[in-house]
Amino acid sequence: MSYLLRIDSSASSDASFSRQVADSFTGAWSGDVVRRDLALNPIGHLDAAGITARTTPADQHTPEQKAAAVLQDELAEEFLGASAYLFAVPVYNYSMPSVFKAWLDHIMIVGRSIGLGDATATAGRPAVIVSARGGGYGPGSPQHGKDFLVPALETILGDPNLMALDVRTITPELTYALTMEPLRHLLPLHQASLENAHAQARQQAEDITKITAAKAAI
Repeated sequence: MSYLLRIDSSASSDASFSRQVADSFTGAWSGDVVRRDLALNPIGHLDAAGITARTTPADQHTPEQKAAAVLQDELAEEFLGASAYLFAVPVYNYSMPSVFKAWLDHIMIVGRSIGLGDATATAGRPAVIVSARGGGYGPGSPQHGKDFLVPALETILGDPNLMALDVRTITPELTYALTMEPLRHLLPLHQASLENAHAQARQQAEDITKITAAKAAI
């Protein structure tokens, strides 16, 4: 089975700009979608049982290790079964929501989703990151250089020695202009950024649909 795996992580529900732009993507997507909402159904952080379960023979697992292994298998197989990925991950305090980091920690397993020099099953598969942010982080902005989310995800998801996905990024900015009086003058820039993000999302969905269809036909 081939599908788009969509992961949501914003705590803001339908008010989330990351979710709204991701909706534009899935609205233009032709194919099946498997969706995991980490805000509605959070995953516990990786603990000692989860770490040691990976290197302990299954017949020696403690009950805690067995439970951890079941969860990791579920998440990893869901990830590996997708032909494309959509990650809606807003900037929280210069980085990613903790629920998304927890999900990453569970699926980053050497030999399954991480190659570390060897080819991975996911190499070359397309992935889109939608990351809304309250401010602006581009050159010349006061926050330039303080986006610690997109660079981290581009490395984790796209590095050839890690997941080796073909990563594309969409970043609607200046969402605080809607609610913070000192930033009201930036509202036109926010609106333009948001409109552009929706357009990018629809275009990426169309492009990736064609890519995955072509691969499936080979």
